[in-house]
Amino acid sequence: MRAALVALATILSACVAAQDDASGTAAANGLFAMQNARSTGFPATRTALIPFDVTPFPYSGMIPDTDKPFLDVTDGERHGHSSPRGGIVWEDQAYRDHRVLLSIPAGFDLDRPAVIVVYFHGNNATLERDVAARQQVPRQLADSGLNAVLVAPQFAVDAGDSSAGRFWEPNVFGRFIDEAASHLATLYGSERAASLLRSAPVVFVAYSGGYLPAAFSLKYWGDSGRLRGVVLMDAAYGELGKFADWIAARRDAFFFSAYSKSTSDGNLSLQQLLSQRGVGFDNRATATLAGGSVTFLRAPDEVVHNDFVSRAWTTDPLASVLSRIGGFPRPGAGGKARLKRT
Repeated sequence: MRAALVALATILSACVAAQDDASGTAAANGLFAMQNARSTGFPATRTALIPFDVTPFPYSGMIPDTDKPFLDVTDGERHGHSSPRGGIVWEDQAYRDHRVLLSIPAGFDLDRPAVIVVYFHGNNATLERDVAARQQVPRQLADSGLNAVLVAPQFAVDAGDSSAGRFWEPNVFGRFIDEAASHLATLYGSERAASLLRSAPVVFVAYSGGYLPAAFSLKYWGDSGRLRGVVLMDAAYGELGKFADWIAARRDAFFFSAYSKSTSDGNLSLQQLLSQRGVGFDNRATATLAGGSVTFLRAPDEVVHNDFVSRAWTTDPLASVLSRIGGFPRPGAGGKARLKRT
């Protein structure tokens, strides 16, 4: 499997340096390399694109709660999906990428409590250009000080579509996260790691259109005791009932939603749903995201939705949120992020 990893994976940079134009340009051009770093745990950050067997796409089933097939447009031998936001999106252009972005930060230590962060990206995104280079998600995870690994599946490639694909189906997300444990173990270089990661706690992070696959993953996997929390980054665009039901049912897990004007209405609606279910919430961020906490944080009005993962109420807001998840400190990493409004 290690030989296959070398053959199949595109090694990406960990983006541990501060984000700037030079690093962004290099990343966008695919000029990635492993980042060496001194550490008491895992010696060097490793970030890779790995083909998976179980992924959101390709998908040829039905759209949930409708009698409409996902691929509802045909042009000769081509098949496409009519997206409410993106128009006709062709399968051969957007729905055949079965790669997943994996990242293990320097210092990660499986002999200590560890967590898997699953990142659900938004519309018009690719893993290389947007998740790794523009939003700097692997680097923000490293900077957070969380003893965690990253798993980010590719959804629609560079298209205005939030479809969940196979994550609309029961049991698929569970199979996906199990497969992720195997590939992470290969990247980590230890067969023992697979069994440990298959039982590791999980945190969902959804940005923008990532709300839809995150919501259906909650529907079918949200009762797993492994799921410790959900983070929405300007993502309350829909399926609010699924989020409210999960929050009300899982009082041992945390929920955090940060938002701009773009999802203000959705967040207020979600708060109303929680009140109807007898669930209290805070509108100020606490120092620690612990089980049972439900938090909403509004960013300043000038914050731009498209930049929300990298610049919102603070620079590197994702790192800021992840740094507040209690119980999983990474050895030798105090965490550079601080949760603040400005």
